[in-house]
Amino acid sequence: MKWDVDSYNKNAAYVSRYGEEVLALLNPQKGEFILDLGCGDGDLAEKIALAGCKVTAIDASPDMIAAAKKRGVNAHILNGNEMDFKDDFHAVFSNAALHWMTSSDRIITNVFNALRVNGRFCAELGGSGNVQTITGQLYKELAKRGLDGDDYNPWYFPSKERYARQLEQAGFRIDFIDQFQRPTRLPTNIAGWLGIFAKPFLRDIPDPEPFIQQVMAGVADSLQGKDGFWHADYVRLRFNAVKS
Repeated sequence: MKWDVDSYNKNAAYVSRYGEEVLALLNPQKGEFILDLGCGDGDLAEKIALAGCKVTAIDASPDMIAAAKKRGVNAHILNGNEMDFKDDFHAVFSNAALHWMTSSDRIITNVFNALRVNGRFCAELGGSGNVQTITGQLYKELAKRGLDGDDYNPWYFPSKERYARQLEQAGFRIDFIDQFQRPTRLPTNIAGWLGIFAKPFLRDIPDPEPFIQQVMAGVADSLQGKDGFWHADYVRLRFNAVKS
């Protein structure tokens, strides 16, 4: 999926802001080698580097990597499925990216291989129920057009229990894991959110604007407050796991 960096910063800058809570869990130490998996525009990778760490940042989006390099981040175009690091890092960090990587067992194995013994895998992703109201309405609008939402859904939102099992089966020891609701106020509206994150659902929609307006109308009662502001019904899964 192609990412527009300017549009992302306008409609979704809150992603990095909330990611600072995950940085606190990571607790990067000076001199550590850290991989930022799915680094986006490099905002959080830059903060890790400022803590005195040696950061390698990867993302599948050329546009995001270009933005990260402008920040001075050591960033590379690389898909998490294809990374083949071996015992290179003290920690792997990831914020709001793992749910785009649907081959989750392979990703977890690749992360395990990339870490040194006692290395940390510290991350946050969407958990089960994440953006359920929005996704449900997207499915309804696709169904009206004879399309199956499962054919377009790009996300993997696991439960805490399921992801914990995956981590443990790969050889990790779980230090911390939590799943929690985090309704998130949007800087624009659901149309702005859909234009950033729901592009895969629009793939076979010749004229997406009416489709987006219909989705907005369908979720307005649930996600637009009386003050006019919109919220996304986020559920987050946050964890820290250690390579034994």
